Amino acid sequence: MARPQGQGGKGPTQRQLRVGELVRKELSEILTRGELADPDLEGVIVTIPEVRMAPDLRLATCLFMPLGGGDAKKVETALNRSAKHLRGLVSRRMTMKYSSDLRFVLDTRYDDDDRIETLLQSPVVSRDLDADDAE
Repeated sequence: MARPQGQGGKGPTQRQLRVGELVRKELSEILTRGELADPDLEGVIVTIPEVRMAPDLRLATCLFMPLGGGDAKKVETALNRSAKHLRGLVSRRMTMKYSSDLRFVLDTRYDDDDRIETLLQSPVVSRDLDADDAE
């Protein structure tokens, strides 16, 4: 019996992870080489740390981060505007039956980590943690 792919909180399958990494690699090369001519992306270095694939591999959610912060909303708009063109460039480089639709989302994981670290270091939280240790 086949198991459901990527459903029920089991996380992504090996196939989703493998295809996501291939798409990430191709997108990174395209953006690094400057194959995308968009005035809003000119002079902006964009990193793609992760690509999350849907269970049917039809949608790729691409997490991106402009180097140095930059104007993230402007970059996100430019990438989503160029998604169809990028899809064509990626599909030419990969051998898959279908080409995934690309959706770009700003990667906020690093900002969230900094926010949580700041909260844990705050005096209110440290006071509560010290109170728990004393008991």
